Amino acid sequence: MSGIEERIATPALDLDVLIVGAGFAGLYHLHKLRGLGFNAKIFEAGSYLGGAWHWNRYPGARVDSEGFLYQYSNPDLWGDFSFTERFPGGDQLRSYFKHVDAKLDLSKDILFNKRVASAHFDAVANRWTVEAEDGTIVSTKFISMCIGQSSAVHIPPAIKQTMGEFDGPIVHTALWPEESLDWAGKRVAVVGTGSSGIQVIQEVAKTARELTVFQRTPPIAMPLKQKYFSEDELVEEKKSYPANFAAVRNRFGGSEYDPFGPTAHAVTEEERNAVFERLWDRGGFSFWLGGWDDVLTDEVVNRWYYDFWRKKTLARIKNPKVAEILAPAEPPYPFGTKRPCLERDFYEVFNQDNVELIDIHANPIERITRNGILNSDGTERAFDVIILATGFDAVTGNLTRVDFHGTADQTLKEKWADGSSAYLGVATHGFPNLFFMNGPQSLNVICGGPSCQERNGDWLADCLVYLRENDIARIEATPESEIAWDAETDAHGAATLFPRADSWYMGTNISGKKKKILFYAGGQVLYYARLQECAANGYEGFVLTPADELDTADVVAAGSHG
Repeated sequence: MSGIEERIATPALDLDVLIVGAGFAGLYHLHKLRGLGFNAKIFEAGSYLGGAWHWNRYPGARVDSEGFLYQYSNPDLWGDFSFTERFPGGDQLRSYFKHVDAKLDLSKDILFNKRVASAHFDAVANRWTVEAEDGTIVSTKFISMCIGQSSAVHIPPAIKQTMGEFDGPIVHTALWPEESLDWAGKRVAVVGTGSSGIQVIQEVAKTARELTVFQRTPPIAMPLKQKYFSEDELVEEKKSYPANFAAVRNRFGGSEYDPFGPTAHAVTEEERNAVFERLWDRGGFSFWLGGWDDVLTDEVVNRWYYDFWRKKTLARIKNPKVAEILAPAEPPYPFGTKRPCLERDFYEVFNQDNVELIDIHANPIERITRNGILNSDGTERAFDVIILATGFDAVTGNLTRVDFHGTADQTLKEKWADGSSAYLGVATHGFPNLFFMNGPQSLNVICGGPSCQERNGDWLADCLVYLRENDIARIEATPESEIAWDAETDAHGAATLFPRADSWYMGTNISGKKKKILFYAGGQVLYYARLQECAANGYEGFVLTPADELDTADVVAAGSHG
C-alpha cells in the first residue's frame, strides 16, 4: 500500500459533515449542526476564526454594513457585546468573533491552518475524501463550503508574473501581514480603487511622502458618515434589535434600508432631488438602497442617480482633469451595477500635492520592475512599497481552486470552465453531497451578511436532518433542475442593468471567465420561497439515493420516496 493510499485508508477524522471556512456562515453552521447531533468539524485556512475578518488587517479596513445587522441575531451573543461604531472596523470585528468563540465554544471543533487542496468522491461508499495542503486527510459524508464570495485573491497577470522582481515589499490587501507595513515618509503605490483600495488609500495618504494611485475603473463611492455610540445610545438601540432582525428578512437584499418607493418617475424633479438629499445626508448605502426600486432596472432613473452623485463628488475635487477620471461626465457603467463603496475623505486625498492618480484603463500597467511600476507609455515610477487592491476571483474562484473530483470524469473547475451553474445556488450535478454557501446563483452578492447566513444554514441543516431521518446516503442536483435554475437566474439578471457593467458581479474582472451573472437577482423573499418550496416537495430537483439501495445503484427521484 502506497503512502497516500495508507493515509486515505486511515483518515485523521471520520465525519458526518466537513465545513470549510470559519466565517459567519461556517461558524453558524457548525453551531447548528452540533446542536442537532451531527459529527461536524471546520477546516479553516487561517490561524483563527473570523473568515474574511481574520485576513482583513490592512489599515482602514471596516465593514460597509451597519453594525447592528452585521452580527448574529442570537440575543445571547449581542446582549453583552456592542459595536461602538456605526460601521465597525476590523479590530472590533475580530473582537466580536472572539466573543462568539468564547460564548459558543467553537474553536474546539475547528482545525486551523487547514486549507483544502483536493476532494474526491467515492461513488461506492458515498463519501468524500478531503485532503488539506499540509497532507491532513479526512473522510466525510457531506461537505459544506462556507468560504465566502471573496476569498480567492486575484492579481492581474501583468503584475503577478513580474512582482517577484520588485526590490521592496509588495502585498495584497487580503493577505496583509499581521505586523503591518511601514510607509511613513515613503513612496507608495496603491493599485486598485475598489472598497479595500479606497480604505487603504485614505490611511496611506496621511503619512506617505508620495502616494500614486493606479485606477482602472472609477468607483462609485458614497459618504460613510461614521457615528460613534455612547453607552446610553447602545442600550437604547438594542431595544430595536429583534424588530430589525425580523424586518431585514422581508427586504429585497437583506439590507438595513427600506426603499422609498417603486419608481422615481412617480415624483417631480424637485421632489426627487429632495429625497436624494435626505438619503445622501444619512450616509452609508442609503442613497443606493434606500431610494426607488427601479434604480437598477430603469436607465433613465439610473442616470438621475449618477448625475446627482457626480455633482456631489465634483464639488470635492479641485483638479478638473483628476475629477474627470474619478467622476466622468458619461457613466463608465450604470450606477450601482459595480460594487459601490463607502468613503470618508477619499476624494479629498487627490487634492494633496503628494498624491498622483494614474488612469490604467488608458495607460495600462505593463510590468512590475525592480524599482517600481512600468506603464505601457514607457513611464517607470519608483516606489518603496506597492499595495495591491486588485480584488478577487469572486464567487467561483474560491471553489474551483479546490481540486474537486465528483462522479463524472471532470473536476469542478472543468465543469464550470464555460460558466458556473448551481441548482438553487447550493449544489451542482456530478458532485453529490457537496453544498455551497454563497455559491454561484445564490443571493451571495446582495445578501451576504449574517442574517442570510443564518437562513442558509437553517435550510441546509433541515436538509441534512431530512436525509438522516430517511436514511439517504446521497443527494445530487439533477441536470434538468440545474439548467432550469440557470435560466431563471439569467432571466432575473437580464431584467436589470447589471449585465451592462463589466464587474466581478458578472465575472468579467477575470481574464477568460465567461460573462455571466453570478448571483440570483430575484431578491431575498423570492429566493427563500424557492428554497422552501424545494424542501416542502421532498427536495424536489435533487436525486436522493437511499442507503439500502447502494448495492443496486438504484436512485429514487426526490418526492417519490417514502
